[in-house]
Amino acid sequence: MYKRVVAMVDQNLDMVEIVEEHPCPNGSEWIIYQYKKTSPLILSAWREGNKHHFVTKIGKRELNLIPSYAAAGIEEVSVKEDKVFITYSGLAGAGVGAMLRKGAENVIDVEILEEGGGSRLGRSRVITPKMEKVIIGIDDTDTKEKGATWVLAHEIGLEVEKEGYGYYLDHTIVQLYPGNPDKTQNCVSIALSFAIKPEYKYKIERFVKKLLEEKTLSDNTAMAVYYGLFPSKSMRLFSLKAKKEMVSLEEAKRVALINNISLHKITGEKGIIGAVAALGLAEYHCIAPKLYEDVEKMIREKRII
Repeated sequence: MYKRVVAMVDQNLDMVEIVEEHPCPNGSEWIIYQYKKTSPLILSAWREGNKHHFVTKIGKRELNLIPSYAAAGIEEVSVKEDKVFITYSGLAGAGVGAMLRKGAENVIDVEILEEGGGSRLGRSRVITPKMEKVIIGIDDTDTKEKGATWVLAHEIGLEVEKEGYGYYLDHTIVQLYPGNPDKTQNCVSIALSFAIKPEYKYKIERFVKKLLEEKTLSDNTAMAVYYGLFPSKSMRLFSLKAKKEMVSLEEAKRVALINNISLHKITGEKGIIGAVAALGLAEYHCIAPKLYEDVEKMIREKRII
């Protein structure tokens, strides 16, 4: 049985990000390959351990299912009031898989539309609560003597989930410019990603702010909060610049303003720069931990698509 299924909606973009925790320890690359190849609705798909991510358009598209070549996919994603409805289709064993989502955490129900198995087509509809995505950037919580921002951020992520505001999805360490004279040591900031219930959309900000006020060791701690599935281009460009060289507080505030990012000075303003820079690469795990020269090399070799 799947551990959890989460569907985060961005109705401004008419898109949904589905995150499924697969029953097998390392997930299934076969599912990622087949779903992405077969489903016109799917814009991108990837696997992180046993977590499958699918970014889809909202709508319905008929699937041209062909054994081995296009065996399974998502044919419909719809949003009605506070629920998300995801329709899966598949041949043989691929059509049975939706039933493994029944009983998973956060799944309201699974409806069997056509019972699959053997050589038959299977179709099922999975119903989940409508959730939204929030990314929180945190920087400068430690001193040269004590603490580690990545550890404190992880503890906060666990507390958010424990409190019931939503699910702690991701923890991204973002490498920034190592020549920064104000750095503690490694010069990184942290982005935490959550799937949250809409009614907790702004409560999570107050909760994380309170935890940082209680636990930070620094006089320059700050956080930045972004609601949306993906960082914008201007956010990504700012993050890359913060990897390459020193950037100003004014630049960080300008990026925050044009992207509707809320800024929170916990104990000081210096942390705002790193907090905003963390947001831009929160969803780009192949780039976030790297030094700028290594990212530049990847761009030259066209290994970043």
